[in-house]
Amino acid sequence: MTEPEGATRRYAGRVPRTGMIALAGLLALAASASLAVAPAASASTSGTAGAPTALAAVGPQTVPAVAGARTAVSSTPYLPKPTGSHPVGTTFLHLKDTSRPDPWVPAAKARELMVSLWYPATSPGRRTAPYMTAKESELLIEDAKLTGVPPDALSKTRTNAFVDAEPAGRKHSLPLVVLSPGFTEPRSSLTALAEDLASQGYVVAGIDHTYESLGTTFPGGRTTTCVACEVAPKGAEFWSKVGRSRAADTSFVLDSLTGPHPKWRSAALIDASRIAMAGQSAGGAVTIPTMLKDTRVRAGIDMDGTTFDPIPDSGLSRPFMFLGSQAMHSPGGKDTTWDRDWRQLTGWRRWLVVTGAEHFSFTDTSLLLEQLGVYRNPGLAGARAVEITRRYVRAFFDLHLLKKPQPLLDNPSTTYPELKLCAPEKKTCK
Repeated sequence: MTEPEGATRRYAGRVPRTGMIALAGLLALAASASLAVAPAASASTSGTAGAPTALAAVGPQTVPAVAGARTAVSSTPYLPKPTGSHPVGTTFLHLKDTSRPDPWVPAAKARELMVSLWYPATSPGRRTAPYMTAKESELLIEDAKLTGVPPDALSKTRTNAFVDAEPAGRKHSLPLVVLSPGFTEPRSSLTALAEDLASQGYVVAGIDHTYESLGTTFPGGRTTTCVACEVAPKGAEFWSKVGRSRAADTSFVLDSLTGPHPKWRSAALIDASRIAMAGQSAGGAVTIPTMLKDTRVRAGIDMDGTTFDPIPDSGLSRPFMFLGSQAMHSPGGKDTTWDRDWRQLTGWRRWLVVTGAEHFSFTDTSLLLEQLGVYRNPGLAGARAVEITRRYVRAFFDLHLLKKPQPLLDNPSTTYPELKLCAPEKKTCK
């Protein structure tokens, strides 16, 4: 297929404060003596949270790891093993929504998406899946101006999921979780979380939102880049558009997995009555508009994402959890959108913050850069951040999709003292 004009242009401009590029952001943090964050976000100006102020100022350099890092530096980063009893299988889907043009490239008359599926498998397969393509890795590392690291380094990350392994489960027995990454980030940035959920018996669908990611490779090797990055200014209407587009992407993926003509050969395993969603940054923020648009999504999690448009007065009655960094997302703090939306959440709800976490702590990025010797968050090690994210996200889904009681979500934990349960009305977390 011929790429529409302008679809693969490299984003040559600077990243605005409301944008978020994980690699560049971490380099900016490492290069700075202080962990600067963006000014207080508002729904009218920001679609992400915790963006460093110096993203565009990072020069072409390699930043050494912070002293005292316990993780060994390696040229081949790896993801931690899943905690569940099932081997993990994975496959990918190339989906095309012919009912709408692409929102960022109108010349493309259909919206194309790449989706990764992770699921419980009957047994390990012959080969594990690549983390991302070499071209996707090159685009991420290039954009971060990350020297001293091979362009394909991220594509060599060792994963735990086996390509096209035979799925395990009975018909209509497996709950489905949709994962949406941050703006500019690939679906692979949430792989450690996806693999863990799959090992516990979930089907997980990670969506690359085409032309919002720095790089999305399609079958045949065609790679699209971040056309949406070129839009300026990135004000309220831009982020509203991101929300509408991603909500439509998610609904289309659900149609493709649970509709009358599913695109995955094992889709009959999915229980369409037990569907939930989580995302990080813009991917977390879009969980709310998706749930408002699509009642199939029974529960949702926003991981450190400044939210978009306010929830209507009718409210959102399905279960919802905020999980964020303490520095940015404490009640009454720098990001006020969670305070605003909390009042409109009329069902089961929780507000959790993580001491020492950064915006990137809820993805694979901190861990992988730590392993490459590029950066270490002195407040929370990458492996610990992955462990915490996996445990609390799974607890939420186990409670609301599997109906398993989860005391972890009701009281402080001695196992995870970094986690604070917030009482927004009192503006306290403990």
